[in-house]
Amino acid sequence: MARIEGVDLPRNKRIDIALSYLYGVGRANAKDILAKAQINPATRTQDLTEADIAHIRDVLQRDYRVEGELRKEVEMNIK
Repeated sequence: MARIEGVDLPRNKRIDIALSYLYGVGRANAKDILAKAQINPATRTQDLTEADIAHIRDVLQRDYRVEGELRKEVEMNIK
């Protein structure tokens, strides 16, 4: 099972759909992330290699704010 940013992605879904389970990642961002990581969006999550998952993590950490970091920023903006 792929675990990215502390979230277990569903195994039987396409990776472009599964990435939208991350807070702050929608369908458009998921496609951009996969393009930067050079991964086919039609690939199932269960078929990803550890190297593919590492590429996705690198792109997320380098270019996007998701999960805890984004939640914290939204909370601070509300306060």
